[in-house]
Amino acid sequence: MGKKAQARREASAKPVIAGPPLRSSPNWPLLALSVLGMILSGYLSWTAFNNASVKGCGVGSGCDIVLSSQWAKTLGLPTAFWGFATYTGLAAIAFVKRVDRHWQLAWTVSLFGLLFSAYLTTISMTVLKAACPYCLTSLGLMTVIFGLVTWQRPAVMASFAWGKLLTRTVPVAAVLIGLLHLHYTGTLAPAQAPEDPVARALAEHLSSMDVKFYGAQWCPHCKDQKALFGAAAKRLPYVECSPEGLGTPQSQVCMDQNINSYPTWIINGKRYEQIMTMKELADITNFRAPNAPKGN
Repeated sequence: MGKKAQARREASAKPVIAGPPLRSSPNWPLLALSVLGMILSGYLSWTAFNNASVKGCGVGSGCDIVLSSQWAKTLGLPTAFWGFATYTGLAAIAFVKRVDRHWQLAWTVSLFGLLFSAYLTTISMTVLKAACPYCLTSLGLMTVIFGLVTWQRPAVMASFAWGKLLTRTVPVAAVLIGLLHLHYTGTLAPAQAPEDPVARALAEHLSSMDVKFYGAQWCPHCKDQKALFGAAAKRLPYVECSPEGLGTPQSQVCMDQNINSYPTWIINGKRYEQIMTMKELADITNFRAPNAPKGN
């Protein structure tokens, strides 16, 4: 009876089903590279949030142009901050134990990070015509991470097919980057606000006097200067010194005035090589706002 009872117990026992394979330790190479990316993007984020200067990026340098452009902010936050979030996410994924889930998450996040970094680099080289060593370093890091994760693909993943994975991820990444591009270029931005009457009056006042505002289309500080006037910026006495773009000869009128930095204001023969506030311009040119009391 003992043997029969044991046979019955063995027959009724449920089969043991092995779960998905688990990692025995974190993905140390991925973690190390992600931490490097966090340090790099964290530093850039800190300087952006604190309006601090980035080491090695002088005013008007290629690095300054890139980090001051409209591509330097994404959805109201520094683009470097989103890079920091991406590297932090990859660092967290390094601790995911389930082998297949770990790889899928790491590969998908690093793919988008690589494509987005490549997009930003293409913009800096073709549109801004400038290079940022920090950004290129981040692109290099993300390329290495993507290559590492691709090489680490586990052989135990059932029914895996590259074609299926690529058709599921690449189009989504392309659409997201396309929408971000429309955001950066202002296509998805709200319509410009109407002209402020004081800004318009000041701009017209400057244009009627012996005032010139020299700048370049690619200069981020010139864009900041114009932004102070909003929609009235088109009325400023602006002189374009780089009509052919970054890296091309300066216009003759700017060479004649010995313009060496942007923006440069020349007011009543005096030179101001800086961004000027509306109050400073008003005080220097004795501008009185419309309907302002005479005593002011």
